[in-house]
Amino acid sequence: MTVASQVKQSLASLKSIHATFQQFALSSADEQAQRTFHEAMMLTEEIIVDVKQRISQLEREEPQYHGK
Repeated sequence: MTVASQVKQSLASLKSIHATFQQFALSSADEQAQRTFHEAMMLTEEIIVDVKQRISQLEREEPQYHGK
């Protein structure tokens, strides 16, 4: 498995984690838990942006990774 493939797989996992935190934030009855899950969701969103930028950089530097 190439580095680009691993990074893209990580991105998919992060998106799943983000969705799970979002669901927990919406379904939790406890306000503190809602805030905690919302904060975790926001952090994963920032990480997702960073990973997407890294994927773009990989694709520019290594054309064989583009679109795979």
